[in-house]
Amino acid sequence: MYICGSNFYFMSRKGKVLVAMSGGIDSTVTALMLHDQGYEVVGITMKTWDYATSGASKKETGCCNLDSFNDARMAAVQHGFPHFILDIREEFGDFVIENFVEEYLAGRTPNPCVMCNTHIKWRALLKRADALDCEFIATGHYAKINQHSNNRFYVSKAVDDLKDQSYVLWGLQQDLLSRTLLPLGPYRKTAIRQMALDYGYPELAKKSESYEICFVPDNDYRGFLKTKVPSLEQSVAGGNFIDSAGKVLGKHKGYPFYTIGQRKGLDITFGKPVYVTRIIPETNTVVLGDEEDLNQQEMVVTKINWIKYDGISEGIEATTKIRYKDKGTLSNLYNHENGVRVRFYEDAKGVAPGQSAVFYEGEDVIGGGIIQRPVIN
Repeated sequence: MYICGSNFYFMSRKGKVLVAMSGGIDSTVTALMLHDQGYEVVGITMKTWDYATSGASKKETGCCNLDSFNDARMAAVQHGFPHFILDIREEFGDFVIENFVEEYLAGRTPNPCVMCNTHIKWRALLKRADALDCEFIATGHYAKINQHSNNRFYVSKAVDDLKDQSYVLWGLQQDLLSRTLLPLGPYRKTAIRQMALDYGYPELAKKSESYEICFVPDNDYRGFLKTKVPSLEQSVAGGNFIDSAGKVLGKHKGYPFYTIGQRKGLDITFGKPVYVTRIIPETNTVVLGDEEDLNQQEMVVTKINWIKYDGISEGIEATTKIRYKDKGTLSNLYNHENGVRVRFYEDAKGVAPGQSAVFYEGEDVIGGGIIQRPVIN
């Protein structure tokens, strides 16, 4: 039995679950929903970064501020289950932020949310779940977890296509998936907002959502890089913009400050739209081209994590997403060295090394990996 304020909390028949609570609507409703379903809920809020060292130019926003911590704790107190705050700034910073900086310096475009979920957040949750004798962990992600007839656990898309977050969960391994609950997968966001109202949290139902990187709350990743690597701006300034034939078109501010597909902020005019089509860090060169130059027929993906199956049959058909909001492109997958070679049925636009490629069979995630490079047409 736990004691939380004046409320007594008894053991549950459905099991004990550690719920990641950011203080936002999704994670709060997740915790309350599981509580109502009869689980023994323990709330935990993870502090992942420190505003004072983030290099941001405005105050903390999103899930990593004191107001959010207090909102999460208050919901737990009001509903009679315990809540803890877990400081994982050191392990988060050592991996996620360092990886973020290193990837841009290597001319790639990282996806820190995938890295955090895969290597930090779920592992940290599972470690504390074990310490608290929790059988399950839960988050407010919009996705589903199912079990195949081969006994493997896998991620599927959420009912709400606009909120589906299956793309950022491809890196979760079987020991994590087998103990994870994702209660929001069968619901649309409108239903979750109504639940928040029904639970008596009208301010939560109207709370704005942040789509920024948590440690770059002003969404200025270039400023963040300059803060983390003070000599960077001076060391990379003055590199060349070139076209696909190698002709010098002008000077740029430094290759780490550009991403594949970028059109705005190039500070160079041609009387027509031009796009970043390739980044060459070895020579501090940024290649520009027309929109059609972003099209790719093939790419190589490494650091693969298979979910639904323990591998693939050669040439298996899958829908491949190359970014979070990508609708996906039908493709064939082939085993290739330490990864997968993806051959698209039709050109994919803006293949960016460093981003995640996630493979779907219908609604189900087969697996995913990190885009190593496009195969030049």
